[in-house]
Amino acid sequence: MTAHPWRPTRRRLTDTLYAALAPATACCLALGGLTAWTASGKAGGPARIAVAEGRVLPSYGVGWDTAAFFRITNTGGTDDRLLKVTSSAAVGTPALSRHRMTRGAAAYGRKVASAAVPAGGGITMSPHGLDVRLRAKTEWRTGDLVPFTLYFEHGGRIDTRAKVARADSR
Repeated sequence: MTAHPWRPTRRRLTDTLYAALAPATACCLALGGLTAWTASGKAGGPARIAVAEGRVLPSYGVGWDTAAFFRITNTGGTDDRLLKVTSSAAVGTPALSRHRMTRGAAAYGRKVASAAVPAGGGITMSPHGLDVRLRAKTEWRTGDLVPFTLYFEHGGRIDTRAKVARADSR
């Protein structure tokens, strides 16, 4: 007995069309959704970090501990992290620190490994929250500019200067 050659029938063609239509429809819907998401600006983008208003408290002698504060903004579409801070004017490596209040109204500082910088937002360091703890190599006076380098996970390295100012001044 000889085999019959394959012949397209209406049923075979309809089944083939339905089998191809399902993945093609899924792809079109996914592509349309991604296009709408990107067009609305929700798809994100790289972190765009800016460091402003650097301020450091005066050091009252060589080797005295002090603190520095920065306002960091992220106008990009991706969250970032401040990983570390260095300064050529400091003894050793400055440390990120976060101040907490106890139930007895006492405060303490705790070293933190990094600080989140959210997309479309930022962080403002202060004596009551996140700051940079460091020890001065020389005595700093009001108005001096102290060099710092801030390192971010995605934003890379940013060199900046902080002005020496008392805590109650801007």
